[in-house]
Amino acid sequence: MASDDERVAANRARQRELYGATFGEIVGGLVRALGVTQAVLAETFGMSPAMLSQLVNGRRVKIGDPAVLDRLRALRRRCADRPVRADEVAELLAEVRRGGSTRQPPAVETPVRVRRPSTQAERAAAAGEALRAVTTPPRLVAAAATLAVGFPEIAALLRRAAADAP
Repeated sequence: MASDDERVAANRARQRELYGATFGEIVGGLVRALGVTQAVLAETFGMSPAMLSQLVNGRRVKIGDPAVLDRLRALRRRCADRPVRADEVAELLAEVRRGGSTRQPPAVETPVRVRRPSTQAERAAAAGEALRAVTTPPRLVAAAATLAVGFPEIAALLRRAAADAP
């Protein structure tokens, strides 16, 4: 039977897989960036401070409520875009609470015709570009290692996408 420390370590590893970081790292970064407490963040996300504490401490792995996760992601995205001035914090948190920051406007308002890649090389290049747009080269390499045995062609594509990163 796994010890409590082993369960916490496994939970944090799973958080890294799911979110790219542990909740301790995510929440710690938001607390520092915004100058607020975990309790304020919990209220902003729409969860109890106890639940957020369990996530931060690795007692729980993930957020089950999609709306709460959406608000967390919105706040992370906003804090990653540019530093938040102290006079902006209250309005930003209120906006996230209301759900105003959770949806990105469509990048293009009108339909656009896109030429589909026709050769295998063009398709691989397009796939690599799409993969690099959603994650980092180290995570692509890690995904490739995970898939190498069962899906070698996908693992090769992931490694190529990581290697072609600017």
